[in-house]
Amino acid sequence: MKLIDAHIHYCGDHPDCVQALEALDVKLLNVCVAYSPGGWLDQKERYRGLAKAFPGRYAWCTSFDPPDFAAAGYAERVIAGIEADYADGACACKVWKNIGMELRKPSGDYVRIDDPLFQPLFDYLGRAGRPVLMHIGEPRECWLPLDPSSAHYGYYSTHPEWHMHGRPGIPSYESLIAARDLVVERNPKVRFIGAHLGSLEHDLSEVARRLDRYANLMVDTGARMINLMRAERSDARDFLTRYADRVIYGSDFFEERSQAALDLDARRKNIVLLGQAQGAERAFLESTDMVSYDAHTFPGLGLPAAVVQKLIIENAHSCYGL
Repeated sequence: MKLIDAHIHYCGDHPDCVQALEALDVKLLNVCVAYSPGGWLDQKERYRGLAKAFPGRYAWCTSFDPPDFAAAGYAERVIAGIEADYADGACACKVWKNIGMELRKPSGDYVRIDDPLFQPLFDYLGRAGRPVLMHIGEPRECWLPLDPSSAHYGYYSTHPEWHMHGRPGIPSYESLIAARDLVVERNPKVRFIGAHLGSLEHDLSEVARRLDRYANLMVDTGARMINLMRAERSDARDFLTRYADRVIYGSDFFEERSQAALDLDARRKNIVLLGQAQGAERAFLESTDMVSYDAHTFPGLGLPAAVVQKLIIENAHSCYGL
């Protein structure tokens, strides 16, 4: 296998999509996102079905409903659901940013991931040896004025609902990262993967500080290769070499629509876009040439082959069992 994309949202349910993955020798880990109670279950069914039908090319990561605070027994229901999903082939559990940034208690207070409500879930995941992919917080730019020069301008300029600048009462970036760190510290038996470079992409030394502090923490590169490309080349190269066992490659390519429901041109366009994204990101890691990406060019890192293999294949194997 040439590459595992361990953070993606791609319903490649048409034979054309599977044939493309076969030709590229790529495997995808589709990640469920629990936007709202019950609102993500169709997504789960699609990803689970793909993994069952094509286990050599697809795997899936489950999630869980955010609490509605209207009924007792929340933790027990979540644990039962996750157990059933693991029995049905899930290889990890996702925690999403709506916890901390959107979800509120009846009192109006925001619910953070370090709330005691979630501790029984982490106790179970630690006992069961289940990895947890955590997307808590956002890039620091989320709380700053829109800046066209930012790597994340495209996202926040088109998703204003997630741009926190100027919104009173919103939890701070620092408080969300602190809550996430506290959960990692409290649960040393749980293997956590900090999605998107742990939401610390603005400073690789901050990512390194967490990896040094928490032996149970890894990070993935989902949608943050652009930050590595924009960093000082020597800093990015040193970081990925030093933490070659702790970083997992993921593109975070996002195309949740059923590809079988699209017309031929739209489906093939998505196949090409996915291949281009993965190809450019891999080239950045292993080549010393200039790499075209996001309408810019960046010098490749030229990492040793053994390091690249860990980033794009071996760490996903060891962490998720793919």
